[in-house]
Amino acid sequence: MIMNPGFSPHANVFKFTVECASKGNNESGIGVVLRNINERSRGNSQQHNYGEALSKSILFFEGQRSGKLPPTQRMTWRKDSALQDGFQLADTRFFDQVDLVGGYYDAGDNVKFNFPMAFSTTMLAWSVIEFGKLMGPDLKHALDSIRWATDYFLKATSTPGLVFAVVGDPYSDHNCWERPEDMDTPRTAYAVSKDYPGSEVSAEIAAALAASSIVYRKYHLGYSRRLLQRAIMVFDFADKYRGSYNDSIGHWVCPFYCDYSGYQDELVWGAAWLFKATKLPFYWNYIKQNIHNVKNFGEFGWDSKDAGINVLVSKLLMSSSPNSFILNADKFICSVLPESPSVSVSYSRGGLLFKNGGSNLQHATTLSFLFLVYARYLNKVKKEIDCGGNVFASPRRLKQLAKGQVDYILGTNPLNMSYMVGYGSKFPQRIHHRASSLPSVDQHPGYVGCEGGSPYFQSQYSNPNLLIGAVVGGPDITDSYEDSRTDFVHSEPTTYINAPLVGVLAYFKSYPS
Repeated sequence: MIMNPGFSPHANVFKFTVECASKGNNESGIGVVLRNINERSRGNSQQHNYGEALSKSILFFEGQRSGKLPPTQRMTWRKDSALQDGFQLADTRFFDQVDLVGGYYDAGDNVKFNFPMAFSTTMLAWSVIEFGKLMGPDLKHALDSIRWATDYFLKATSTPGLVFAVVGDPYSDHNCWERPEDMDTPRTAYAVSKDYPGSEVSAEIAAALAASSIVYRKYHLGYSRRLLQRAIMVFDFADKYRGSYNDSIGHWVCPFYCDYSGYQDELVWGAAWLFKATKLPFYWNYIKQNIHNVKNFGEFGWDSKDAGINVLVSKLLMSSSPNSFILNADKFICSVLPESPSVSVSYSRGGLLFKNGGSNLQHATTLSFLFLVYARYLNKVKKEIDCGGNVFASPRRLKQLAKGQVDYILGTNPLNMSYMVGYGSKFPQRIHHRASSLPSVDQHPGYVGCEGGSPYFQSQYSNPNLLIGAVVGGPDITDSYEDSRTDFVHSEPTTYINAPLVGVLAYFKSYPS
């Protein structure tokens, strides 16, 4: 898992690259960087099988499942795990136990962190809302991946006034290297409440449930209504009892998934999804009254929802006179467009988008998703964005930029290496992932304890189990990648890298050029 989005082990390299890129049009200058970005994003590269990549990006979520696996499980080297979750509570004042079986492990560990899990679910649902019609037979599997999470979130929010935020002891878990099927570290469950609030995790769960209710409206109306009713209840709780879970259960979420951007963005994000699901004026008024608290127009990910809010809401207002949502969505685009005078991100010489922090491909996938979604909205009103300096961002240009990022991930890069496990002929072999790196229960039925897994972690051998579809943290700013299990910043996959990529791949499956 990513510990601190502000942490970058390559900060000095990052700064050096940016400085070199600004010193002129020599071979190490910005001209080369821009040329590489533009060539890749305009399709002057190998064609990829986006349909295959889409199927595998969804399959990855089966490898992250916690709980009792269904008969339809396709990643069969994974087995049942954490079947007692909820039997051990940190606070037993209200009850002794609750059913918390299910959900997803966030990354290469065996803890269930509900904040990033909920964001991943919201992005899976948004992917289906925007691009589900383009998924073909993979749509069924995408729906299954959403429901695996929402069934769990219904359990985690089943008691009014309580929202479970973490299951498992992250400290003991991170000191062990063992399969989820074997884990014997504490599975303590930690909840937020009115006395110990957690508005960010609660509001993100509300967003996930509301977005998923929109998805299931077409397939299972009763389930959709249940999700929406729960979303309304959980959002009301998040808003009524405001506070950060950093202060309530911070020891168990920090530094792993500490909330660095505050909880105000999640409240507006949750309200935006509830407005989209209900069309109730209450939520629209809530957005307008609280949007002033959302100021980081260029940020989007599991921690900060700001750019996503502006893009999501802009669809409702695209034909209106200029407003803050569209203006900030436009500013976001110009802050990422490499030729824009207001660009605030960096690109490697090979064309990969970079922001500060580890697990960098999360930025490439989440921002590419927003590029595509906003491009579709712009197309409907025949609009392009004026970034100043005679630079205009057309819908076509946004699609090109997204395609360049996706192609880089799939292998069009200086190493000719795919960063998706199981896609292409060259991909990461030693990913930072416990279940993948240890022999499966089929191959080694005997118990492998905490210390027993250490030799597998330290081994230079390839992982014995392919976590097909997993996208790792990715290369550094120099386009270099060390295929090392110990280098978790670059070699660990996460659900929130893959979730937005599902929608992006669905689009390019149908529109590859």
